[in-house]
Amino acid sequence: MEQIKHNCGLFGVLGNPDAARQTYLGLYSLQHRGQESSGIVTSDGTCLHGYKNLGLVNEVFSDKILVRLKGNAAIGHNRYSTTGSTRACNVQPLVAELKGSQLAIAHNGNLVNAGVLRKEMEAAGSIFQSTMDSEIIVHLMAKSGCDNVEDMLKSALGRVEGAYSLLILTLDKLIAVRDPSGFRPLCIGERAGAFYCASESCALDTAQAGFLRDVLPGEMIVAEAGGFNSHRFAFDGRPAYCVFELIYFSRPDSKVFGVSVDAVRKELGKRLAREHPADADLVMSVPDSSNAAALGYSIESGLQLELGLIRNHYVGRTFIYPTSELRRNRVRIKFNPVRELLEGKRIVVVDDSIVRGTTSKRLMAMLRTAGAKEIHLRISSPPIKHPCFYGIDTPRRDDLIAARYSVEEIREFLGVDSLGYLSVDGLLESTGLPKGNFCAACFTGSYPVGVEGEPDKSAFEQFDDWALRDDQ
Repeated sequence: MEQIKHNCGLFGVLGNPDAARQTYLGLYSLQHRGQESSGIVTSDGTCLHGYKNLGLVNEVFSDKILVRLKGNAAIGHNRYSTTGSTRACNVQPLVAELKGSQLAIAHNGNLVNAGVLRKEMEAAGSIFQSTMDSEIIVHLMAKSGCDNVEDMLKSALGRVEGAYSLLILTLDKLIAVRDPSGFRPLCIGERAGAFYCASESCALDTAQAGFLRDVLPGEMIVAEAGGFNSHRFAFDGRPAYCVFELIYFSRPDSKVFGVSVDAVRKELGKRLAREHPADADLVMSVPDSSNAAALGYSIESGLQLELGLIRNHYVGRTFIYPTSELRRNRVRIKFNPVRELLEGKRIVVVDDSIVRGTTSKRLMAMLRTAGAKEIHLRISSPPIKHPCFYGIDTPRRDDLIAARYSVEEIREFLGVDSLGYLSVDGLLESTGLPKGNFCAACFTGSYPVGVEGEPDKSAFEQFDDWALRDDQ
């Protein structure tokens, strides 16, 4: 995978006296969704307590810090910025005071009308403390004129457009919200009378909480000491689940959008083998995100699955490499080929996507150097031709290789013997859900929530370290 940057990870609990540690464990399970920063806010019924910083979960939190986060309710957030730059002021959850009471909010997604709303509010005198679009929701709540947090939130959400899964913590409530299109996943669980909420079910497993169901698109769930209630604040008709959650973002042991991520990825591989067979000696993945798809390809094609690439799991985040030379060499740092398996062999390499193509080019060159006789590259998603506006950090369209070149031209650029992408129909049919339930705009250019042009990377100082982080 050529490192499209992830979304964010949310976790919340109400009714557990060890809420901070439960949230820490939940965020640990969701580390793959955001690696820039992490934060936890707890409530003891009289006050909110919080700690957040830049870094991975285990870098940000220590036992000493977790002890200070008292209370039986908490929300936590792992972040990879899509709107707002990498700064300490942008670490979530965001804490504010509304009508004399404290509130914390954590957001996964991207508001497509954030720039317009922010300019409007600044012109009216609003002062922002961060460059996150999430803060816009708090300002809209404050301006709503409503008396309780649920009505304030409903009023605010009536003005925002785009993707948002939210967790909001007050002194005595935990609120979970999902946008009317349901772009980003959010699920709820229960354990020993405590209420849990998480971006993915794998985090509920870590907390030993039983999975109850997904938060529905356009639903607000309000959890209090006596249980939880559901409120529908919007009815959008048809959902628009981000299909990339199933291709790449979510952990394979999660259940997302009601389906097993691992099972879907195996189906993607099987369909890929039917659409693009190859006369080869073995099939291998680019670990780890394409492992299940490669297994599916192997099962369908009858080719032996081999571990032709070994991944170094101790490699740090690539955007912190101090020099451009190290960033360019990150393929050699991250992967090493098994020459004994590859030398003189015709190989099928399964990966989940190609973004700019430069990382894939270096990887294919590495396999050639290791002695591969033929390389047949198979991608378990369609060509990415359009940017995302809903919470995925994609390059501008001009930087997407499939937006500028044909499949044959990409094959030549990568230096492989053949190249095959999964079709859009093949992708959507492999999910087992109705095709119309998904957003596949990055492949088709058909955006379910209205946007114009390219993602606005200036209104919130977005991607101000773009070149440093995404040298693909």
